[in-house]
Amino acid sequence: MPEPDDVPKLRLGGMALRNGLLVHGPTHWAAAVRRGDGTIEAASGRKPRLKGVDKVAGVRGVVRLGEAMLVIPLVKRALPAAKLPFQDAKVLGTMVAAAAGGRVMRGTMRSGLGTESAIAMVSLLPSLVALRGGDLAEYHGVEHKAIAAYETDAADASDAAKEHDRCGSHLMAPLLASNLAGAALLRRTLQRPGPAAQMAVGIASLGIAVEVFVWSERHASSTAARILRKPGHELQRLLGTREPSEAQLEVGRAALTEILRVEAPA
Repeated sequence: MPEPDDVPKLRLGGMALRNGLLVHGPTHWAAAVRRGDGTIEAASGRKPRLKGVDKVAGVRGVVRLGEAMLVIPLVKRALPAAKLPFQDAKVLGTMVAAAAGGRVMRGTMRSGLGTESAIAMVSLLPSLVALRGGDLAEYHGVEHKAIAAYETDAADASDAAKEHDRCGSHLMAPLLASNLAGAALLRRTLQRPGPAAQMAVGIASLGIAVEVFVWSERHASSTAARILRKPGHELQRLLGTREPSEAQLEVGRAALTEILRVEAPA
């Protein structure tokens, strides 16, 4: 959908669904899915928003991610045909096993950097299983291509790269590093950290990772930003995304058209 030259580009994000795409705009969300009968269905709505935290470093990122999670049930209510990323028995089973395995490892293995690293790796298994099955990796590629085509005014999303610099995969390296550092600090401070302390470290690590993510975007041309983004880019290239089909790109175009419609100035 073309826009006048004097209208600034929207900052868009998204999430791949198993049969479609969810796009986040500044104030609204929009999603499109391919139904079982082959038709495309789209829906949209206003995003929940907590004001007053945009300038609070370390807090704003966690809050925004929480708001993004609150959108998911709204999408499912408006589009019952939508299949969520973890809406799969195998993935759910892996989530339960990973959570149980993490607790066992923390309770039986010697506390240290190696243990925390192993637990972090186990926690990634559900995401890896989700990406290996179905069309999720292809729709992840649709997400990146559709948004990149809009941002660059490309004639068609099929010509855009399937990797994107604002992908959540770029949170992985700073999140892992800050989580390991927080766990090490926690072990030095408390002899036996409880669940509340571990949760606090997890939330703080997420806040730090988001701030690193934002810094990397603002300083995209710097060497440090390129180094920080390298792990996430490789994760996208090798595992997280696959080239989508034309039918899948059609769903992405429908989601993009809908978000531009609802975000259009009144």
